Amino acid sequence: MRAVVYRGPREVAVEQVPDPAIQEPTDAIVRITTTNICGSDLHMYEGRTSVEQGKILGHENMGIVAEVGDAVSRIKPGSRVSVPFNIACGSCRNCEAGWTSYCLRTNPSEGMDGAAYGYANMGPYDGGQAEYLRVPYADFNLLDLPPGEDHENDFTMLSDIFPTGWHGTELAGMRPGDSVAVFGAGPVGLLAAHSAIIRGAAEVFVVDKERDRLALAEKIGAHPVDLAQADPAQQILDATSGQGADCGVEAVGYQAHDSAGQEHPELVLDNLVESVRSTGGIGVVGVYLPQDPGAATEQAQRGRIAFEYGTFFSKGQHMGTGQCPVKRYNRHLRDLIIAGRANPAFLVSHELGLDQAVEGYDKFDRREDGWTKVLLHPAA
Repeated sequence: MRAVVYRGPREVAVEQVPDPAIQEPTDAIVRITTTNICGSDLHMYEGRTSVEQGKILGHENMGIVAEVGDAVSRIKPGSRVSVPFNIACGSCRNCEAGWTSYCLRTNPSEGMDGAAYGYANMGPYDGGQAEYLRVPYADFNLLDLPPGEDHENDFTMLSDIFPTGWHGTELAGMRPGDSVAVFGAGPVGLLAAHSAIIRGAAEVFVVDKERDRLALAEKIGAHPVDLAQADPAQQILDATSGQGADCGVEAVGYQAHDSAGQEHPELVLDNLVESVRSTGGIGVVGVYLPQDPGAATEQAQRGRIAFEYGTFFSKGQHMGTGQCPVKRYNRHLRDLIIAGRANPAFLVSHELGLDQAVEGYDKFDRREDGWTKVLLHPAA
């Protein structure tokens, strides 16, 4: 089959690789209909992780079940499914508590709880930017979708970024009527804003410096905040009579840049501490790493991010962090899509064939105007 393979910093290739096969009786093989390039894939693409050469990328996947193992009883061949990026066993302590993003059994990497498809340090699993994907623990992990092709571009967001955006608002403790500050207008940030609006936010501020992304934020009813024009925290304070937003979402991560393009890993955390009111919550779904050899400072290279903790403490704020347990939300978000209450496909800018993945990675990574979310269709 054809697959997108990592070959080095800013180098991916579409290559012929062996087809996946059933390895355990609980496995399924999914024929991929849509797979997405995620903003977190760019950390690997840019050489800022320890991903090995030859890794098949792709953790945002959906498709049609082609084959199942002998122990799979719920999922049937021919079923249309969404594949959560978390690979979870379903029966360990964390899975039973609903934290499928921190499964204790699926990742053999030392010191790492939680596994994912096609990602650095997240286990030995191939990704789904390919024609087929092996899914372990299929009965537990796969989400059924209505048959046919309706809502394809909406449903493809259920594997990661729509639940992750929603999770950001959950971690922040958002309630109906709150004002919400979302830093980062990439796909996750835009879907955090979309989630906040669906959940009844009184107003949502979205901070970024890319005009096309800010335009999308405004299109869905959020207030765009251009960090290139003025201090973003001050803009939010001015818009909230000096009180600050009720809560905030960090959707940028460890490669945060200022308006001049300089990297400051603490930048967004500092801005959220300043722009969220006292006793407010902050949800961090942007990626941070225990080690980052390419970081701008020696401390950050060792995973130590020196943000304004003293102010955070004195304001009595609280913070939730970590990867999203997709299964906690994806069934409800699927039903919101079907009911017409959610339309996460608004951010899709490009739909490409798998053979165009090299171009997709390059232009998405360079933040070319209009390249806000790239979908790959292996059959195209």
